[in-house]
Amino acid sequence: MAISQAQIEKIISLAKSYGATRLILFGSAVEMPEKARDIDVACDGVPGWKLYEFAARVEDEIGTNLDIVPLSPPSKFTEYIKTKGKILL
Repeated sequence: MAISQAQIEKIISLAKSYGATRLILFGSAVEMPEKARDIDVACDGVPGWKLYEFAARVEDEIGTNLDIVPLSPPSKFTEYIKTKGKILL
């Protein structure tokens, strides 16, 4: 499964509607989008359970599994995402 630009744009649009202040694409969707089986994003600005509501809505609307990671609080993993990921928002 390839990740399309339309899917990325939909994720950005939904992230904004949930109040996201940062959104970073990482993992196989960045490294080899033509072979990605899911989409990995890290997000800031969407509080608590709303983050997972956002992820579920993305999955429903784009028809692809989404793994989501909060960027706060910072960790070694989120620092890695910031250096290797693609900033979407």
